[in-house]
Parts: sequence; structure tokens; C-alpha cells
Amino acid sequence: MIETDKLFTIKEASEWATEHLGKNVTSSNISYLIQYGRIKKIGSNGTTQVSKQELTNYYKSYNGHRELSWKDQLGGDLNWALSFDQYKEAETTKHVHRLHPYKGKFIPQLVEYFLDSHTDNFKKEACFKKGDIVLDPFSGSGTTMVQSCELGIHAIGIDVSAFNALIN
Repeated sequence: MIETDKLFTIKEASEWATEHLGKNVTSSNISYLIQYGRIKKIGSNGTTQVSKQELTNYYKSYNGHRELSWKDQLGGDLNWALSFDQYKEAETTKHVHRLHPYKGKFIPQLVEYFLDSHTDNFKKEACFKKGDIVLDPFSGSGTTMVQSCELGIHAIGIDVSAFNALIN
């Protein structure tokens, strides 16, 4: 952190980000960035602050530049639709997917993409339909099972973690 860098509380950071991006950024969104190591937490004794410069750098990487950067690195045939870059954090952690932090969880939109009945240039055929059964042998936080249920598909989840097996 540069000494002249401005520090924000989580609330101030959400207000700044909302104005900077022109869309609503909640305190929960900022807390998520800290929790998952996207930006550093500064402070102790119950006072959490974040660096304006870190926030600026983080959001700069998201304002339309990410797709071009990744396509430069990985090639033009990259299916950017599978980045789900257009979704806000609140949408990718909808309903039960936000019950507890789990760093290895899928976003529900990714699971939906592969389970639902649509086809596109990348997904040439649909493999699942209502009433089918999906087995998730590494169920983790249960995203595949939740999304299967939403689509009318039965799901069985198994996980070696006792905690994950309990919540599933």
C-alpha cells in the first residue's frame, strides 16, 4: 500500500464502488472480495479497511478488459459465455449457495448451463431432462444438487468431507 493511498471502511468502499461502476455494489460484495482474497483487509481490533488503489485495480480488471486479456492469452476460440462475467456476485451466490463460504464451489449458472435443455454453438446437445438422475461424486457445497432440483432433475451427492455430507 502506498502511504498516500486512501483507505475506506467497507461501507465507504461500497459507496465508492457503486459510484465508480455506475451499478449497485453492496457492503456484502466488498466483504466477499476480502473473504476470498481479491483485495486485502487492512486493520485490526474490529476495524476493517480496504485500499482505494486495490479496489481501483480490481475493478479496472473487470470493466470489459478481462475478456480481451484472456482471449489474448488463451486464443480467440475461448467461450467467454462460460466466464459468467456479466453476473454480479449476489447473483452467483443466489439463495442457498451463500449459506457458508466454500472456496471450491461452482457458481449455480455454470451448473445450470450444463444441466439445462438449451443448446448453443458450444453445447451441441442437451444430455439431461426432467426426471433424470445426476450423480455428483464430489458434491462439496451442493450446488449441483440444488440446481438439479430447480430444473426438475433428481440428484445424488457424495462427498468425503463429513461437513459437506452433513450440509448436503
